[in-house]
Amino acid sequence: MTAPLTTPPLTIAFLGLGTMGGPMARHLGKAGHRLTIFNRSDARREAWMAANPGLAARVAASPAEAAQDADAVITCVGNDDDLADVVLSPNGAFTTLRPGAVFIDHTTVSARIARQIAVEGRDKEILCVDAPVSGGQSGAENGVLSIMCGGSDKAMAAARPILSAYAKRIVHVGKPGAGQTTKMVNQMCLSATIAGLSEAMRFAQAAHLDLDRVFEAISGGAAQSWQMDNRWDTMAKGEFDFGFAIDWMRKDLGLAIEEARGLGASVPTTALTDQFYADVQALGGGRQDTSALIRRLPLRGQKPA
Repeated sequence: MTAPLTTPPLTIAFLGLGTMGGPMARHLGKAGHRLTIFNRSDARREAWMAANPGLAARVAASPAEAAQDADAVITCVGNDDDLADVVLSPNGAFTTLRPGAVFIDHTTVSARIARQIAVEGRDKEILCVDAPVSGGQSGAENGVLSIMCGGSDKAMAAARPILSAYAKRIVHVGKPGAGQTTKMVNQMCLSATIAGLSEAMRFAQAAHLDLDRVFEAISGGAAQSWQMDNRWDTMAKGEFDFGFAIDWMRKDLGLAIEEARGLGASVPTTALTDQFYADVQALGGGRQDTSALIRRLPLRGQKPA
């Protein structure tokens, strides 16, 4: 349930009404903010409006139109190119967003473009925050996302009341780009956890252990993780048609590997796990949940499913 506003309502433009952005925009509208929406796909925009008939949202024909007279612009799109298009292009949000307004990006993108946008924003006196999220679709739907932020103290002070409409945790990590590099850390940890969980489950199955009893025995100790609590049962049943897609994880890991290369950091586990995910993509699992990584580890006598 979205908390009521404790600050005056703002005029907010939300660009990108996908799996994550759609619920975030809904929470902002329910909190009492004046909402303008833009989505490049008419079908997705119309679906969002049909699903939220009680929200009075103005529809914009372009990012520039959406940003006109806005107190804040929020983006949640696909990748670096998508973000550059809706923000920095000749018809992008920065062509009309007023000085002193807030720009918040929830897309998982490179730290490079986050820093570039911050520089462009500084020149236009726009307060910029790169704010990728963790918590998945359920976290967005329930308004309990964890948000890792990069930007100035002034930008964070302006953004925090807005983010509180759909976040349970908001952490200002550091300067522009720090939010995106922290999201890379998150995805590196997550992918390695899933790889270990996949191997451990197959090991338990090969040993003919009762998986329910194994879960009961280890889920309360040091091996416990969100992935174990939320994916053990579905992995055991071979159910993967939900959740955070492997295609998206590979995009995120690619960003981490590229950033590590520039930093001179060694990330061999991340690189190896990325290749494991490529194996599952080759099996046709690109749109399946990241827990489908276990598919590349068939039991003895079975072929990869």
